[in-house]
Amino acid sequence: MELANKTIGFAMCGSFCTFKKSLEAAKELQKTGANIIPIMSETAYSTDTRFGTCIDFRNQLELICGNKILHTVYETEPIGPKKMLDALVILPCTGNTLAKLSHAVADSSVTLAAKAHLRNKRPLIIGVSTNDGLGNAAENIGRLLSRKHCFFIPFAQDDCIHKPNSLIADFSKLNATIEMALENKQLQPILAV
Repeated sequence: MELANKTIGFAMCGSFCTFKKSLEAAKELQKTGANIIPIMSETAYSTDTRFGTCIDFRNQLELICGNKILHTVYETEPIGPKKMLDALVILPCTGNTLAKLSHAVADSSVTLAAKAHLRNKRPLIIGVSTNDGLGNAAENIGRLLSRKHCFFIPFAQDDCIHKPNSLIADFSKLNATIEMALENKQLQPILAV
């Protein structure tokens, strides 16, 4: 499916160690010609970490997308009523955000964007990044896997020896996942090797 005529929301949550990979994925998405609307959780938007400063990540994301970052509940609420997006990506999607999505909690810019977007029965693409994916977060992944209009970027354990419960999306499969999700199909295999 052609993405050049699509508007894609690109949301980032606070899995800071994957921000550079997320930005690379956004660059690959940008090459398709899609109109990309950047969204950041309040924490991702305002937190400096050992992986970089928030202002640097914000500047890079806005430069890649060519649009201003939406980072408040007020800014993301119109996504639903205005039918702003053809698809919404959350990459990275933390265990905390997985839990909120799974239990219909919409108390942040990203979770409200997802809720608002899903009311239009359009695809939500989740790129999991959590140290607890095969632990407590597993039930939330299971719930979302069975939910209509929710699709996952294929994922795998990222360090099965030192972090046996940790899961991370295969960032290189973002565009293919979006294309399939727009056809209401899950990219397979969902468990990357």
